[in-house]
Amino acid sequence: MSNYIEEIKLILSKARQKAYTAVNTAMVDAYWLIGKRIVEQEQHGEEKAVYGEAILKELSKALTFEFGKGFSYANLRNFRQFYLIYPENEICYTLCSNLTWSHDRLIMRIEN
Repeated sequence: MSNYIEEIKLILSKARQKAYTAVNTAMVDAYWLIGKRIVEQEQHGEEKAVYGEAILKELSKALTFEFGKGFSYANLRNFRQFYLIYPENEICYTLCSNLTWSHDRLIMRIEN
């Protein structure tokens, strides 16, 4: 009986880990896409827009109102930086989607 319970616990643990990995991959992808949208659409491909700060503050307010915390001005800047560091989706997906967002943010701070 004990072995049976342990096997069920293992099944649930593995399922939880798969769910966590899937959610993390989806969110890292979403953050990259948000960064891309900020850079390419609102900044016309430039690294910085003259009015970029105002846009990010307005976007932060709108996203926070709609989706709750996690979309601060600083986080939106991180999303933009994430895209600027990994402008090719294939590289981002291959490398970054296997890491947590916290790990990606730490790596982004490394100079080379």
